[in-house]
Amino acid sequence: MTAPNAHPMAAGHIPSYVTAADGSDYLFTFMAVFTVVLILLIGVAYFTLHALPEKMAHKSNHPQFQLVGILTLLALFTHNNVFWVAAILMAGFQIPDLAAPLRAIADAVRGLGREPEAPVPQGGDTPQPDEPVAAAPVRAEPVAEGH
Repeated sequence: MTAPNAHPMAAGHIPSYVTAADGSDYLFTFMAVFTVVLILLIGVAYFTLHALPEKMAHKSNHPQFQLVGILTLLALFTHNNVFWVAAILMAGFQIPDLAAPLRAIADAVRGLGREPEAPVPQGGDTPQPDEPVAAAPVRAEPVAEGH
């Protein structure tokens, strides 16, 4: 069963992981492909994890979406986890708008100085005036200084 040019001390059966004489190494080829695929999968998982706060903020239409995106980029490029934790906390919780009540008060006070507008009749039968009506003088609104 031995080949005529085989070494007399060679075994009759060689395991498949031993390289052949032509240089083909199936175990090495498999491990090289496995390593490249594993590195790519780890990279995809890493970038997906880093984009998680930005996806959360985008899905909830967060008002500070750009700030969350900047924090995730800072965390990605500096490898500083504090930025990523801040981004995920900011994406998870919306900061209350504390200026909204002040704006409502300012709009109400601004509306107190205006004259009420005359209601517009809803019907299509509006009587046409016989003589032209003089336009009322327009009052200029006070301009707030420093704004």
